[in-house]
Amino acid sequence: MNGEPGEISLAPPPGEVEPGSGVRIVVEYCEPCGFEATYLELASAVKEQYPGIEIESRLGGTGAFEIEINGQLVFSKLENGGFPYEKDLIEAIRRASNGEPLEKITNSRPPCVIL
Repeated sequence: MNGEPGEISLAPPPGEVEPGSGVRIVVEYCEPCGFEATYLELASAVKEQYPGIEIESRLGGTGAFEIEINGQLVFSKLENGGFPYEKDLIEAIRRASNGEPLEKITNSRPPCVIL
């Protein structure tokens, strides 16, 4: 961006911190299980709410969909049997952004079942 008229900056004003900056999320998921689409959907929702957030994926073991925020495990599909609700993850990110203690997400939506 070079300051041309008509260009719009999505960056926060000088001195203002972009929401979610300083928060790092790692999602470990099972690719053979088809969980990449769930990761991409979740990552998109997170980025929409917190454009400054750092989110990365890592391939995991069978059945895995594990989410860490700043190095702390906050969700485990292996423990809960489903996937996290977006609103619960967004709330955990909000807490991390504000420096509040993180709690493990225990609510989960069941994985899709094909009959």
